Amino acid sequence: MRPHFQGVLFFPVTPFTEAGAVDLDALAAHLSKGLDAGPGGIFIACGTGEFHAIDEDEFRAIVDTAVKVVAGRVPVYAGAGGSVAQAKRFAIAAQEAGADGLLLLPPYLVEVPQPGLVDYVTAVAGATELPVIVYNRNNAKFTEASAVAVAKIGNVIGFKDGTGNFDQVARIVAAVTTQVDPDFLFFNGLPTAETTQLAFRAIGVPLYSSATFAFAPDLALAFYNSLESGNTELTNALLNAFFIPLVQLRDTVPGYAVSLVKAGVTMEGVPAGPVRPPLVMPHADDLAQLSTIVAAGRAVLAASLSEAV
Repeated sequence: MRPHFQGVLFFPVTPFTEAGAVDLDALAAHLSKGLDAGPGGIFIACGTGEFHAIDEDEFRAIVDTAVKVVAGRVPVYAGAGGSVAQAKRFAIAAQEAGADGLLLLPPYLVEVPQPGLVDYVTAVAGATELPVIVYNRNNAKFTEASAVAVAKIGNVIGFKDGTGNFDQVARIVAAVTTQVDPDFLFFNGLPTAETTQLAFRAIGVPLYSSATFAFAPDLALAFYNSLESGNTELTNALLNAFFIPLVQLRDTVPGYAVSLVKAGVTMEGVPAGPVRPPLVMPHADDLAQLSTIVAAGRAVLAASLSEAV
């Protein structure tokens, strides 16, 4: 049941036509290009894929397309979330479309007591046989006790953090691995996770999602390989030239964590179209800055490769 994730995890965008429909042909091209670069897994129709903005029929078509394009080469996990009723329907749809697992996003934006959060995960996980990774963020913030409780659910296999609360996450990692399963999976799910991955690795969270992989897989893979090989010089150079400036640009407008990535996909040759409301596409000046940041990252990578020859 538990997949062996290794390498960079690819979170594709969901391309839309200018008229606003899901563009399955562009999605297939986007997925194929990413697969050629060699991800360790694909997480389709999740946050970067604008899960919040797609309906159930669109979701089925998106997951079905991903499963067919991937053809078993890497695990395909699909998003689910929102109200408990919606999350259960999307979980069932993902299973019927052939997904390998689920990333369970937060419930509808209400105040969530810890027992209710456990009940939410229990209900959605119980609607499917698929493995489930729970997402710790926004109004779905777990304590050690609630994390242990959901980790004991038979098909819950992982925990993804989007809070950046390192003290709390370190305690959750310790509690779950000692009380439930030493091989339980932990993921860094912060936007532009590369900037925090050194810190997450130190508290026992080795896996991370990479939105960068969606539009600049060469830079995402170079960072991952430098981290894994202990090439501190290249790791820091990529952080300073590319990832940190990207975060600074991302933080100028709410929602840029998604729309900058979508713009980057188009910039790199696959027409991804616009984002859906309430998100907005980047301004022209910000697109120019994104291009400059990508070029700076690739200059670092080229210099590193030149020195290695």
